[in-house]
Amino acid sequence: MIQKNRCAWAGDDALYQAYHDCEWGVPLHDDQRLFEFLLLEGAQAGLSWITILRKRDHYRAAFDNFDAMRIAAYDANKIESLLQNAGIVRNRLKVAAAVVNAKKFLDVQSEFGGFDRFIWQFVAGQPRQNAWRSHADIPVSTPESKAMSKELKRRGFKFVGATICYAYMQATGMVNDHTTHCFRHRELQ
Repeated sequence: MIQKNRCAWAGDDALYQAYHDCEWGVPLHDDQRLFEFLLLEGAQAGLSWITILRKRDHYRAAFDNFDAMRIAAYDANKIESLLQNAGIVRNRLKVAAAVVNAKKFLDVQSEFGGFDRFIWQFVAGQPRQNAWRSHADIPVSTPESKAMSKELKRRGFKFVGATICYAYMQATGMVNDHTTHCFRHRELQ
C-alpha cells in the first residue's frame, strides 16, 4: 500500500486522517456548515482539535445539527441539560457562547443575505494559497484573522479570538495551509 504524504498534524489516527484528507482546507460556502465550524472552533479553545473531532457527532446531536434558529432559542433549562451531556465539552462559557453566536450568526445572515457572503470577505472571496514547507512555518494568526476576530467581536460573537479565527479559516478552506509536500496542497490550489 502506498503511503500518502500528509501534513504532519494528521498523524496516524484514522479519524484525523479522514478529516485532513476530505474536509480540512476545502472551501466551504454552506452557511450551516460554516456555523458548525464556528461553534466547534470555539469549543476547541484550549483543547486539541482531535478532542472536538471525536465529539463532533455528539455535538451534532446535542446542538440540533447546528441549526442556528433552534440554538438561538435555547433557554437556561436547555443550557443546563447541555452541561450534563458528557458527549460535549461541558464548559458553561462555551455552551452559553454557542447560543449567543447563533443569534449573532442569524443577524449576520439577515444583514448580508448569508453568512458565507460576510465571512469570505476577509479573503476577498478567494482562498489564500500558502506554500508552507513545514507545520512550524504556519502562523497562528494573520492580519486577516485579526480583522475577522475584531469584526466578529464587534458584532457580539464569543470565542472568536484571532487564533480561533485562523483555525476557522484553515478548516473552512479560506486558506490553503496544507504543507507543500502534502498531497492535498496541490489538489486544493
